[in-house]
Amino acid sequence: MTEGAVSGVPRRVLGRALRELRTGAGATLDGAAESLGWSRSRMSRIEGGGGRVRGADVRAVCERYDASPELTAALVTLAGEDGSAGWWHAHGGPLPAWFDVYAGLEADACRLREYQNGLIPALFQIHEYALRAEGRLPAGERDRVVGARLARQALLRRTLPAPPQVEVVLSEAALVRAVGDPAIGADQLRHLLEVGLLPHVSIRVLPFAAGVCAGVLAGSFVLLDFSPGDGAEPALPVAYQESAVGALYLDGPREVAVFERAWASFDPLVLDPDQSRILIEMILKEAGHDQS
Repeated sequence: MTEGAVSGVPRRVLGRALRELRTGAGATLDGAAESLGWSRSRMSRIEGGGGRVRGADVRAVCERYDASPELTAALVTLAGEDGSAGWWHAHGGPLPAWFDVYAGLEADACRLREYQNGLIPALFQIHEYALRAEGRLPAGERDRVVGARLARQALLRRTLPAPPQVEVVLSEAALVRAVGDPAIGADQLRHLLEVGLLPHVSIRVLPFAAGVCAGVLAGSFVLLDFSPGDGAEPALPVAYQESAVGALYLDGPREVAVFERAWASFDPLVLDPDQSRILIEMILKEAGHDQS
């Protein structure tokens, strides 16, 4: 398998985790490289996900920064994960449930484009809505998942680095689907209106009358774009899709292009942000929950 044929997603996730270990310990890039006997460029390349890293090297970094045995095992596992057509992360696989692969990619992205045909996107969910959306999980697991999801929302209002540009296409079905009681649905829609006022957030609605397009047929998905890093390799975009049994991460140009076309297919069909806002307000009013 050639280097160009290998998915870079596990390396990117691993690099971010190693960088967080270093910065959490208050170490500089130069200081960390020196203590490990590495060059600065090698350390930078590994943290940027720009090259393969051996499990033994990952253990050395984890020992240097006193990582827990559980985290060390997870990162060593990532060092051995590669895929030619993409990377499949199964729920219940070798990585522990608390290791949130997607959250690291999301936090590093400079642009997020998401289509949701069933629910309000996780970045926009309120606590009560999120709890009921994960109602299938046992109570303890549900609280952990929802807590982690709400913590991710901090990126919408962070200052350094700048928050990503977030562009969302929502099926009208996601706006009217009952998740909990009507009061929760109304609070969720009001929160959606509030988040939509952020300058880096765009929310567009795909109305029922729009019919079917390539994006609808693709199912819910996220496209993540990344700023160019300081490494030698380009920061490739990633397409992400989740299912009941796991998540698929695709960063091959051919696969990503399929989702780019799916995203472009929404443009002539969706309402613009102002029209979408009016529709959301109308749904609130018709349900008798508007506060005007």
